[in-house]
Order: sequence, then structure tokens, then C-alpha cells
Amino acid sequence: MICTTILTKEKKWYVARCLELGVTSQGKTVEEAQMNLKEAAELYLEDAPKRREIMSSVGFPMVTTLEIAYG
Repeated sequence: MICTTILTKEKKWYVARCLELGVTSQGKTVEEAQMNLKEAAELYLEDAPKRREIMSSVGFPMVTTLEIAYG
């Protein structure tokens, strides 16, 4: 399974989010955050195998952009 991840820097931590599963983790480096996210996502799916069936019936989130006027 290939998932979409978003990484952001929040103070001293990198926060990694898996869009398809709604799982979030963090690490002191990008690599650590990704590794921790992979582990968290695998545990999430292992803990509730039926979530995989639900995900396949619901579909994946759509990622797009939004233009905002300011100032």
C-alpha cells in the first residue's frame, strides 16, 4: 500500500501525517518522522484489519490547492 504523507516542521519536531489513514507521528529528523509514521500506520492497520476493507470502499482523500486572498 502506498500512502500520501505530509511533513511539516513544528518547532523542534517534524510531524508526519498519513492522509489515507489519518495517522500522525513525529521525529527529530525527516527520516525519523517518516520511519515513526510507517510504524504507526502498520500498527494501526494490524490492530484493526477491517479498516482496510472500510478504506477500500470509501476511497482515498483528494489533495488539491486553495487560492486565498489576503491583505
